[in-house]
Amino acid sequence: MNYKIAIHRTEEGISVSVPALPGCWSEGDTEEEALVNIQDAIREYLAALESRFKDAEVREVEVMV
Repeated sequence: MNYKIAIHRTEEGISVSVPALPGCWSEGDTEEEALVNIQDAIREYLAALESRFKDAEVREVEVMV
């Protein structure tokens, strides 16, 4: 699965957010580290989301953009 990310560069390092996943952020001292960290954060975010909807009926819809 692919997600668009937003990279934020500061003097303290690089933070990365995922606009499609509110609250999903990570950071790193380098861009490479930040990208690895955001991949972990996305996996953890999706696992938490999956457990949250464990007893719900879940469906998929296709949206043309």
